[in-house]
Amino acid sequence: MRKRTLFTLLAVLAIVCALAVAVYLWQKAPPKVARLLPESDAMLYVDLKPLRTATHFDRNPVSPRSFQSFIDATGILPERDVDAVALAVHRLPNPNGPNGPAAFSLVFQCHFDRARLDHYLASISTAQEIYAGRTIYAVPSEGRIVRVALLSSDLVATSNAPTPEQIHLILDRERAAASPFAGSALLEARFADVPAFSSAWAIGHIALPFAAEDGRLSVFGLELPLAADSTFVASLRYTTHLALRIDQIAPSDAEAARTAHSLNSLLSLVRSIQLAQQPIPHTAAEAALRDFLNSVAIAQHTDRVQLTGALPANDLRDLTHLRPVPAGR
Repeated sequence: MRKRTLFTLLAVLAIVCALAVAVYLWQKAPPKVARLLPESDAMLYVDLKPLRTATHFDRNPVSPRSFQSFIDATGILPERDVDAVALAVHRLPNPNGPNGPAAFSLVFQCHFDRARLDHYLASISTAQEIYAGRTIYAVPSEGRIVRVALLSSDLVATSNAPTPEQIHLILDRERAAASPFAGSALLEARFADVPAFSSAWAIGHIALPFAAEDGRLSVFGLELPLAADSTFVASLRYTTHLALRIDQIAPSDAEAARTAHSLNSLLSLVRSIQLAQQPIPHTAAEAALRDFLNSVAIAQHTDRVQLTGALPANDLRDLTHLRPVPAGR
């Protein structure tokens, strides 16, 4: 009787330990929509639910008018119905080719009426393919073919890659996504660097789409003091405030020191320009933007350059109501 009791206790203990390990692995695992993405050069993930709760942006529709026919046909209002999205950037071999320098694959977690969405996609597609038991719709868009597949009752995948390989890989991963270890090589290599509880994060290389032909990196015509193939890990966390963190992983400590010095100089320049152009903010949104810029700090940690910034919850709500500058100003 004692041996039987001991064996029973050991069995229960083993089950509890196994469950604890499973829960731990799932907590450390990347989100499912990110695990479904195929191999890529960079990856972005956004959980819209915390931002929607903090700012209530879904109460003021922001979808462009060009989306209206899609909204009317499917009933999907993106700012209300999309809960999470993951995007993969694929570098194309010929940046000057008809498909440009990059292709994109996305997985959406959202609320939708499957029958209405199926009907809409069938009406605008020029071809259909059955793969892994799913229908892939080929939809012409801006000179390219966008392939769309409904993965489940709340998951949609799209890709504008030149061939169907990427959308096929997403469908293949969907069948293996029950494992917390599933995912691309990039996700496996860098997700551990993403801070816990991040509502949005990005990993990979920043070369696309900002690198010029000469290898320099620029944004809106402003050259940045970063190598075009710099590896980065960026994240946004929202608790009582929105916390931004971007890590650039440099080839050496010396390169990281040079980058940190250059970025600090650039940050000082941006702050000076903003102060000269608008000494006193006219709106709460403009004040929030200034507060955020003033909170930004750049520091070197061995071979990493880390940029951090913070925005209180009230400032975040103000910033989401930032008015666009009228044309001509």
